[in-house]
Amino acid sequence: MLDIAELRKEDIALVGGKGANLGEMTENGFPVPEGFVVTTEAFTHFLEKNSLIERLNCLAGKLRMDSDAQLTEASNELRRLFDESKIPQDLAFEIIERYEQMARNDKTARVAVRSSATAEDLPTASFAGQQDTYLNINGEMNVLEKVKRCWSSLFTPRAIAYRISKGFDHNRVRLAVVVQEMIDSEVSGVMFTLDPTASSKQMMIEAGFVQGEAIVSGKVTPDTYFVDRDTY
Repeated sequence: MLDIAELRKEDIALVGGKGANLGEMTENGFPVPEGFVVTTEAFTHFLEKNSLIERLNCLAGKLRMDSDAQLTEASNELRRLFDESKIPQDLAFEIIERYEQMARNDKTARVAVRSSATAEDLPTASFAGQQDTYLNINGEMNVLEKVKRCWSSLFTPRAIAYRISKGFDHNRVRLAVVVQEMIDSEVSGVMFTLDPTASSKQMMIEAGFVQGEAIVSGKVTPDTYFVDRDTY
């Protein structure tokens, strides 16, 4: 377990792209909500303690994109393995302890539980929004459950198909989980420091009167703004 404030871009293999970037933003003075990261090492610990690695490898080796029904069936089977497995006691205690410290004995405290994959926002591929995020989560057992659901979201049909199309090995992708103070945002958005669709001289901002997850997951169509990099 690592606090967000400790993280830097060099930690992507341990905390995923989202966790590392949140750490960089904190270091540069942005008002990042308090939180911690359940690392990729913890994910591997969970897999090993539940003897899941060989079973996942066996199922992942049979995956293909030419059948939606087969892909969905395989995804359901893979995620069921996670649902039936238990988070090791030492790891569960540490997650609960960190959550309680963040909640400061406030039984109504809510957190966001966010997936942070090691293969996010690469030059040739973007996995943003493909793994699960859970908002407004309250209570120790709910936090543990959502951490596990984030882990298993590596194997949604969409995530599986995208990795196959980009040539990524299912067995090499690992997932960290960010547990972060929940903010009741009035407006949320996503900013691309370079417009991914056109000019490198402008930034693109997509925003709306919703929480950011609705924009990232494609549930809403946001307003779009273009900002000139030279005159901003």
